[in-house]
Amino acid sequence: MALDGPAGSGKSTVARLVAEKLGFFYLDTGAMYRAVALKSLRESINCDDEPALTRLAQEAHIQMVPRPSLPPAVFLDGEEVTEPIRSAQVAERASWISQYQGVRDALVKRQKMLVEPGGVVVEGRDAQTVIAPDAEVKIFLTASLEERARRRWLELRQRGEEISFEQVVAQTAERDQRDQDRSVSPLRKADDAVELDTTNLTAEEAAEIIVRMVKEREHQMATKGEDL
Repeated sequence: MALDGPAGSGKSTVARLVAEKLGFFYLDTGAMYRAVALKSLRESINCDDEPALTRLAQEAHIQMVPRPSLPPAVFLDGEEVTEPIRSAQVAERASWISQYQGVRDALVKRQKMLVEPGGVVVEGRDAQTVIAPDAEVKIFLTASLEERARRRWLELRQRGEEISFEQVVAQTAERDQRDQDRSVSPLRKADDAVELDTTNLTAEEAAEIIVRMVKEREHQMATKGEDL
């Protein structure tokens, strides 16, 4: 199944819970962009240098290792970077560099290979339209701007980052605009995706709704197969 939505809609947490409940592999595509962003910061590459960032994405060795009841551990060139890639600075840089076609081409190629065997919950930009266009279930998560900013603010505070709620609201709104207006892979819902508003839902509740959708879809396909 494929899952996408704006920043702070709960994509990562919900996708991980769904994967656990279904026994699927969870592919967090955003973590791959964050890993490239971290590498670019460490190597002092300007975020406007598309050729250099494209080469970086092509050369970076990124691995995601599943962990029970936790997000996958992310390794960059053999070093675990699960925590470093979650900083506000890396998130902002990842949002910028993911606009470049060369960077996306390099990472999407790897992502397609990972979802090909099936049994995967793929989450992130292009998940429904490019990476897994034939996914049996597609979900587009949404939530109000204030709620999405609140979730991000709490996450940053838990990581020890000092930032005001008003700053996070402004950053979230700016990222929404950038994600929706950019020419390469703008944020959009696939025509056959189901929209799910998580403003008043916990991650567990949203995951349960999606799991029911997946099981209903599996039942429909099984019944159709019997009829044939």
